[in-house]
Amino acid sequence: MLRREALGIAALSAANVMGANDRVRMGLIGCGGRGRYVARLMKEAPGVEFVGVADVYETNANSAREWAGGACEAYGDFRRLLDRKDIDAVLVATPDHWHAAATVLTCASGKDVYTEKPLSHSIREGRAMVQAARRYNRIAQAGMQHRSSPHFAEAAEIVQSGKLGKVHFVRVWNYINMIPRGIGRSLDEPAPAGLNWDMYCGPAPLVPYNRKRFLSTYRWFWDYSGGYITDYGTHRLDTVHQIMGVDAPRTAVATGGRFALADAGEMPDVLTVTYEYPGFVMIYEGINVNGLGMGIRTPGMRYYNARGPLDRPNGMAFYGTNGTLLADRVGYEVLPEMAASGWPPSASGEAEFRMERRQMNTADATGLHARSFIECVRSRKRPAADIEAGHRSTIIPHLGNISYKTGLKLKWDSVREDFDNQPEASKLLARTQRKPWDLIPLTPLP
Repeated sequence: MLRREALGIAALSAANVMGANDRVRMGLIGCGGRGRYVARLMKEAPGVEFVGVADVYETNANSAREWAGGACEAYGDFRRLLDRKDIDAVLVATPDHWHAAATVLTCASGKDVYTEKPLSHSIREGRAMVQAARRYNRIAQAGMQHRSSPHFAEAAEIVQSGKLGKVHFVRVWNYINMIPRGIGRSLDEPAPAGLNWDMYCGPAPLVPYNRKRFLSTYRWFWDYSGGYITDYGTHRLDTVHQIMGVDAPRTAVATGGRFALADAGEMPDVLTVTYEYPGFVMIYEGINVNGLGMGIRTPGMRYYNARGPLDRPNGMAFYGTNGTLLADRVGYEVLPEMAASGWPPSASGEAEFRMERRQMNTADATGLHARSFIECVRSRKRPAADIEAGHRSTIIPHLGNISYKTGLKLKWDSVREDFDNQPEASKLLARTQRKPWDLIPLTPLP
């Protein structure tokens, strides 16, 4: 069985380039709703089969095994799945705090890996994942499906070509109204039959079982996740990196608090983070007490997760000197700036603009992203959402949380992946892993 010692074994040789019709035998680690959804999309690619699934909750593992059919085996400990030599690649869709160990050990076993977002639970975990992918020469893709969407590639061309003018301000927002109940509350109780609660907690502290810490609401607890900013924010922050052509901010400062929600969760219900990048400022807003968001709509456009006639709850806005580009998961639009101040009016009486208005709608790109991973497993080409890009984008929400916890304006050194003379913040680059689940080393960069 793979353990920490596996990291010291010489790297297995890279797989030979597969033909387009060669079968890809997959494993699934983490068999909840998201894991099974992405696995179904991967299975739509020709020649893909899932032959092993693993989950600490027997109910989910058995559901995934029944869905996969054939000779698929189910395991309670994912390391038993990784011991198999007949599996080519693995989809990791566990709760966030297990992403790093599952990914690193998958790479050490000689298998390629697709890891759901957010890539890691801490910054040093993310770097360990990148190092493992490189050391063992594996295809490693982050589950940041925006990178596979054609409309974000088009938006990047508009910004990077200069058509939008100079962009010095970017806004990112995630809004939802969770008043009055939030995630609710539950009493501690015995773990359900078939759940290995000790392994579920894994490297996190062992606490009594509470259903709010499990399945769909685990992301509201620091032990397992980073909240709204790492869950939904990671996608949009990654897209800012893609569109602006950057990979690291210089500073980050967060403000917010838990003002209104009185549920079992621990995360702030209002969080804003200001990031300084070379040449521009970005503001992230994660709001759980109001659902309007941007609130600007264009007739005929579709908007991601819009629930009413006025709201625009998720998105990114790139404010250029020629116009503003607004985007979300299913489309973008460009709203042009006036040619001058707008006053006095032009001689013709018609408004004059600095660029043309344009818009585009498309579909969620998760299916494209899943199938792209299979293509990369076959071709050995590096994915668009390579693990290094995934790590650097996941650092951004982690910085927001570290600033929120410490109250500091962080000064980030992206080369060392550490803070400039801020030891209180440096302590939060990783946490002490609980034994015996400290399966991977977490060390700073030299």
